[in-house]
Amino acid sequence: MADKVPPVRPGPSGIAAISFIGFLGIFSTTMSKNPVLPLFVKSLSGSDAVIGLIAAISPMAGIFFSFPVGMLADRWGKKRLLLTAALVLLIAPLLYLLVSNAYWLIPIRFFHGIATAILGPVASAFIVSVYPESKGEKLGLYSSATLIGRTLAPLLGGALITAFMFMGGSLSYRAVYAAAFLLGIPVLVLTLTLKSGDQAAGTAAVKRPTLADFGKSLAEFTRNRRLFSTSLVEAATYFAFGCLETYLPVLLFSKGVPAYQIGLIFSLQILAIALTKPLFGKLADTVDRRIQILFGIVLLAVFIAAIPVFGGTISIAVIGVLFGLAMSVSTVATSTYVADVARQENLGASLGALSSIMDIGHSSGPFIAGMVITATTMAGGFLAAGIVCFLSAVLFAVFTTGTQGRRP
Repeated sequence: MADKVPPVRPGPSGIAAISFIGFLGIFSTTMSKNPVLPLFVKSLSGSDAVIGLIAAISPMAGIFFSFPVGMLADRWGKKRLLLTAALVLLIAPLLYLLVSNAYWLIPIRFFHGIATAILGPVASAFIVSVYPESKGEKLGLYSSATLIGRTLAPLLGGALITAFMFMGGSLSYRAVYAAAFLLGIPVLVLTLTLKSGDQAAGTAAVKRPTLADFGKSLAEFTRNRRLFSTSLVEAATYFAFGCLETYLPVLLFSKGVPAYQIGLIFSLQILAIALTKPLFGKLADTVDRRIQILFGIVLLAVFIAAIPVFGGTISIAVIGVLFGLAMSVSTVATSTYVADVARQENLGASLGALSSIMDIGHSSGPFIAGMVITATTMAGGFLAAGIVCFLSAVLFAVFTTGTQGRRP
């Protein structure tokens, strides 16, 4: 039997370096859209319809590119793809500075979205490959770092807009994109210092994937009931989250809750997720991950459906935090379970497919829930999200029964 090849640590700072890359990368991309993007479009005389179109473009990159880049990471090496993401993060903010017509933001947003489409699945695959024995805990740390970046970015972006408002025109908005460019510099430097976790990283030959390879890899993913049912849980989770972040503010505002309190509720929810993901990730390294996934998604179904039942701001805030905790329990275990089930040579592709299907759920949640709300009531929309979560739990339980939740 061949000796087991020890994992290659990603540099002297280990998980801290990867987490800092994720923190800065998500900080930069989030600051480039919230709250600056709609304001920038308005300053360029763009209509509300154009704002909606531009806002929808970036997530589309995640839907279309996460699976292909995951597969490319398996064949070209994860570090090469991370360097590609770092270059996009560095170049894209500069393109915003050249815009004088709102419609040019459409291709720029799509290009910028490629960075996050690469960063999510490839960074996860990188972490799994170099920390096989504690991947749940390390994935939780990385996810928490990105959540902190996502939370702080609007604060800095808003502060920069306010600070440069005296300059008039769109210059205050362009200052935000200049700052996003500066954040991209340390991302590129840190990525260059990473050691490759790929077993064949030092080889000169790189397999060129064909369309047939993409089709074969995707078919393998969809035929694997454990992988596919796990991705459905992830999609249902973000379906519910998309519904919550879109319609909970509407529900609270209709109850007379001021905007600052609504923002506080969401901040507490994100803080709950960020603080607990490493803890639940460590738990996923020790327990049957199937049970953790089922526990989290069933709790999500209950909490999302229960929100309209409670009228008080405090009770809704508590349920919002509990929703965040349930989301933390489930999502940190899904990536870890996929890493267990997928073949090592298809790890990046499997995590990429998981990310793509997650984006589909996140994008479709507000749209479908909105149709249900229009046809019924606000409570009906939240109930529909709860039903989607519950059905995904049933399918996951059926398709993973009799399998091992953890590898020996």
